[in-house]
Amino acid sequence: MSTPRTKKLMNAPEMIIPEMIEGMVGAHPDLLRVAGNTGRAIVAVDGPRPGKVGIVVGGGSGHEPAFAGYVGRGLADASAVGNVFASPSPEQILDAARAADGGAGILFLYGNYSGDVMNFDMAMEELNAAGGQARSLAVTDDVASAPRDRWRERRGIAGDFFVFKVAGAAADRMLGLDEVLRLAGRANDNTRTMGVALSACSLPQTRRYNFEIGEDEMEIGMGIHGEPGIRRGPLETADQVATALVEAVLADLDLPRGSQVAVLVNGLGSTALMELYLLHRTTKRILDERGITIHRSFVGEYATSLEMAGASVTLLKLDDELTSLLDHPCLTPALKVGATAAGSVTGSAQASFAGAAAAPGGQDAPSSSRRLETGGDVTPAIFRQMMQSVGRTIIANKDWLSELDGVIGDGDHGITMEIGWTAVSKALDEATADETIESTCKRMAKAFLDAVGASSGPLYATAFLRAGTAVSDRLNLDAGALAAWVGAASRGIRDRGRSEPGDKTMVDAWVPAADRAQEAASGGASTLDVMTAAVQGAEAGMNATAGIAAKRGRSAKLGERSIGHIDPGAASTFLTLRAMKEALESAVGSAGAGR
Repeated sequence: MSTPRTKKLMNAPEMIIPEMIEGMVGAHPDLLRVAGNTGRAIVAVDGPRPGKVGIVVGGGSGHEPAFAGYVGRGLADASAVGNVFASPSPEQILDAARAADGGAGILFLYGNYSGDVMNFDMAMEELNAAGGQARSLAVTDDVASAPRDRWRERRGIAGDFFVFKVAGAAADRMLGLDEVLRLAGRANDNTRTMGVALSACSLPQTRRYNFEIGEDEMEIGMGIHGEPGIRRGPLETADQVATALVEAVLADLDLPRGSQVAVLVNGLGSTALMELYLLHRTTKRILDERGITIHRSFVGEYATSLEMAGASVTLLKLDDELTSLLDHPCLTPALKVGATAAGSVTGSAQASFAGAAAAPGGQDAPSSSRRLETGGDVTPAIFRQMMQSVGRTIIANKDWLSELDGVIGDGDHGITMEIGWTAVSKALDEATADETIESTCKRMAKAFLDAVGASSGPLYATAFLRAGTAVSDRLNLDAGALAAWVGAASRGIRDRGRSEPGDKTMVDAWVPAADRAQEAASGGASTLDVMTAAVQGAEAGMNATAGIAAKRGRSAKLGERSIGHIDPGAASTFLTLRAMKEALESAVGSAGAGR
């Protein structure tokens, strides 16, 4: 029996984000415009202006109205729009930053997910290297995702709304970058959220539910990408659910009698407003009983998860400063507070970041200007064949990778890898015959990073760049150089993701692959033997992840519940190296593989 597929109003799945952007900007031409070459930066028509700190928010699509819905006068100046449930890429973020720049610095705001952290960090590093001032803050409001003493590991969910609102108001008052960052941090420190999921959602590319939950079950603490929460049990009444959510927040947030709060009751995509008001009813009753006053309430859809059924309750503990900023006027497609003053339309970047360099990936000097080692049977042409083989293999196995990810993540790993390798394959088609392997690696890094974002984008881009640098002195690769390429790719992923073996990530496959490749090369093996050893190491590492509890990435919130399932990133690593080996075997043959 086949798995039932969901229904969505869309055209081609691969066009859903650009078409959504076109529709959104077309619906709000007085508020929004698109800036930059990527087409993924939505900018406030009446927001950025000289001398003002630029507020740039962003994250994956599928959470509408977050994030672009909060772009407008008095709130965010721009939003970088990622693929569904995937971070925007550094270049998309740079487009948003350049458009928001008024010469007073840029503040990036986003949810605390590894992909967002890596991509925004890369954009921030590039802007600062260009002479600008950029800062960032990752929202950490989800009390279910880590204990209080490890609050920096918590996810950012609906509480993004309050942090964005406070930061946007502070910037609109023309406060300096350090002060805006301080106030955004205070809002984050005083915001807590707990959610509940009643049903799964489905990605546009698969139209299959990304996790399973029984008809009479609910999951308390589930994340907005379908990450499992702290407990699953029978469906309860609205009063019982609201009590569980509010009590969890109150246990984590110091709110003595006489405190004042803002309340957000947020729907996750397909929960009726009627039900959200029931949750607010109980929330208000509990707060009234504790002598806590509600200054302002927001009830509706503010940070969704596609068509997931469920809701979350967020409390922002207020003081005079935060109350004033919460009440500050703003006008965006998703939020209007008070009356905003008219401003002037600003063009693209006009100050410190206007000359920022492009994302990593430019071509290096022509090979004719350098003397390269020619020994080895892996020529640039064969290397490109190996990479094209990876693309075909990943695309052929995308459903398997997404199924693996659906069990312990958000179900999009196969889709993300398909997007990245499709872009790489297209970029490889544009390579010239005399392009060096280092240049090809740079080409692949830029293509993958620009296409994907997410966590895979920075990880693989860094891997390709490090690997290319490791063999920059070579025209062809021999066994030692091929092992060095694999080893550098492994170190790049390990450094960028800050992961170690045993964390249940792709590192668990890359490290043993690199170790075995180096052992083979040191023992005088052929290039094919080196790749065979790498594949064997990756396969062993992949299989070993089934016995590991996740410690990094979105599946880290599962803890012991992730045991028994192999890591999808480790699986795609195995497929990558196996495809490289198979293409090399086809090109040089086992008998002719050199050392």
